[in-house]
Amino acid sequence: MSRYPEEHSWVKDIPSSAMVYPQLPWERVKYVFWRFYTPYHPFFRDMALRLGVVHHHGRQDYLLGTIAPHLSIREFVSQLLEKGYGNHFVAWKDDGEVVSLRYTDGFEYQYHLRVFSDREVRAHYEYTPECYPISHMRAINLEPRRDYFFSVLGDMVVELRES
Repeated sequence: MSRYPEEHSWVKDIPSSAMVYPQLPWERVKYVFWRFYTPYHPFFRDMALRLGVVHHHGRQDYLLGTIAPHLSIREFVSQLLEKGYGNHFVAWKDDGEVVSLRYTDGFEYQYHLRVFSDREVRAHYEYTPECYPISHMRAINLEPRRDYFFSVLGDMVVELRES
């Protein structure tokens, strides 16, 4: 039994994150592909994991902290939605993850934040999977961007450092 027994059925109703329409013709082709593929991604991701084609376990790096005690996970996520974040379906599902959110920074980059059932929050800045799918999958150019995330999150997160 979780130390934080919170119902998470509301997660399925979180709106998808926005994808920025690119300027370059080749990136527009990628954009169209991803608009079509994104709803099917969770199925193909989960199938590839079950078949052993890819492997993923644990949690991403870049621990920020835990959700402040005065907020529920749902309240925390709601405040991020008000700041322009949206559900990020095209992502790995980390152990204990409740929701994966992102805020796009153009077509190439995104701020990616995960919230876990134990109230932990982890986040990083990276390529979008739509623009650079291979580099994204290989975690190339991942950055912690802690200052940015804390400027957005304010007192919504109690800061922790990975040991």
